[in-house]
Amino acid sequence: MFRPSDDATIFPYLIPSNFFAVVSLRQAAELLNKVSNDSRLANECILLANEVDAALSKYATTLHPKFGEIYAYEVNGFGTYSLMDDANIPSLLSLPYLGAVAADDKVYRQTRNYILSEENPFYFKGKLAEGVGSPHTGLDLIWPMSIVMRAHTSNDPAEIRQCLKMLQATHAGTGFMHESFNKDNPEKFTRKWFAWANTIFGELVWDVFKKIPHFLVSSRISICLPLA
Repeated sequence: MFRPSDDATIFPYLIPSNFFAVVSLRQAAELLNKVSNDSRLANECILLANEVDAALSKYATTLHPKFGEIYAYEVNGFGTYSLMDDANIPSLLSLPYLGAVAADDKVYRQTRNYILSEENPFYFKGKLAEGVGSPHTGLDLIWPMSIVMRAHTSNDPAEIRQCLKMLQATHAGTGFMHESFNKDNPEKFTRKWFAWANTIFGELVWDVFKKIPHFLVSSRISICLPLA
């Protein structure tokens, strides 16, 4: 089994992907009912979504000594789990963005606190930014995608502003988001062109423009948006 990063999983059940599967199956059922008029297949989608949802309720969480009940990243269904998060989406951080859980859900909030702490082995903090990386690129490399997702899933204006400033400070003069950058030197980055990160960054800027447009002026955001 594989993660969104294309890395192999440690344990077979990747919790963020299973949450995403529940959302996608229910969306598929809605399309099948309203567009294709295929109620039989729609019902199969709903039944499978409910089955996965029930399994998540039973197996997806564990107790952390510092943060309380949190979502594991991967589990094997027999009590063994991996605690971490990866910047690639679906991730635990992205669950509200995906429509899988509410942003104010208690377990999600506790999981978020864990993810954005040094307890998460792939959370890195440097001179200009802090955020989640990935085993795919190794240690000390922050992914702009995780900073974008932190802003997307935040209801705190100060946190959103902080994310915008970190993104502005770490694009290494290119005007675009990269796959990752060194926590202490953004000039050292991977993938000069990374459409996935550019796309969700553009989505973030548009979302901020609609909700709190003065942030873009006060932060003097000057990062280029991709045209294609």
